[in-house]
Amino acid sequence: MLETSARLLRLLGLLQAHRDWSGAELAGRLKVSPRTVRRDVDKLRLLGYPINATGGVGGGYRLAAGASLPPLLLDDEEAVAVAVGLRTAATGGVTGIAETSVRALAKLDQVLPSRLRYQINTLSSALVTMPSTGPTVDPSTLTTIASAVRDHQRLRFGYVSHDGSESVRDVEPYRLVSGGRRWYLFAWDTGRSDWRKFRVDRLSPRVPTGPRFTPRPLPADDLAGYFAMDMTTDRHRYRAVLTMHGSADAVAEEVPPSIGVVEPVDDDTCVLRIGSDSLDHLAVWVAAFGFEFEVREPPELVEHLRTLTARMHRAAWRDRAGTAPAPAPAPAPNRLDATE
Repeated sequence: MLETSARLLRLLGLLQAHRDWSGAELAGRLKVSPRTVRRDVDKLRLLGYPINATGGVGGGYRLAAGASLPPLLLDDEEAVAVAVGLRTAATGGVTGIAETSVRALAKLDQVLPSRLRYQINTLSSALVTMPSTGPTVDPSTLTTIASAVRDHQRLRFGYVSHDGSESVRDVEPYRLVSGGRRWYLFAWDTGRSDWRKFRVDRLSPRVPTGPRFTPRPLPADDLAGYFAMDMTTDRHRYRAVLTMHGSADAVAEEVPPSIGVVEPVDDDTCVLRIGSDSLDHLAVWVAAFGFEFEVREPPELVEHLRTLTARMHRAAWRDRAGTAPAPAPAPAPNRLDATE
């Protein structure tokens, strides 16, 4: 059995890591009786930790918000993650976070063991973060949304769409998504009865939040992939599907996730789904990736590639006198040609 002081620290760490614990669960983790857990909770309360009792069979406990921030217990990996996150946040897309991140990092640095401080400084000295140039998000807005997501509470907010029109939305919030320089809210729009994503820098939460809701199944198990497909392909006029002659890992190194979605097929091929409102953009992208490929759809892209191929052939072989070269050879049929 752990000594009392060590057991109190262990109990505090458990309460900080999980929102709700039953008395029986805590007793099992600490290998003590529920009565000992109750006494230890009382000792933590005397030290200023706001621990609330919760209902249910056998009772339970929850670490609540207090008038002041009590000490946090972080293991080595958590401390490194927090320190690196604070240093990275100094150039992030959240309004005013740079100065507060530096202050928090200075406090953390004072209490870090020397081995962790050396590890963090080594990593930070090699890390270069590009500053954010897009619109920033107020941290209180992120906190309000995150709390509503956690507590399954409906959220009302004013929203400005890309065309400048304003509306008031009522949603069931499910996830905050960080996509490069943008923050998005993924939610069920109760007024439109459909899944929607909202730019967080364009919304203004209204308080108080709405009633609690019962979470509905998400539209995909891989929400990041679902979101990426919507951002890179589904929203565009032209949606291309290509068979790439390269492994999924190799193609993914050349195709930014903000442009396309890579799906493995086997060790030597993969499928690339990519979209754009311009056939020129699509043609240039797929030609520049550095892999042999076959266009599966759309047929407009095949014709556009033929047009660009002929144009580039003329530009590459035109002599200085301006004489046009011989016609470019006809392209070899691809998989799409065979189905026409």
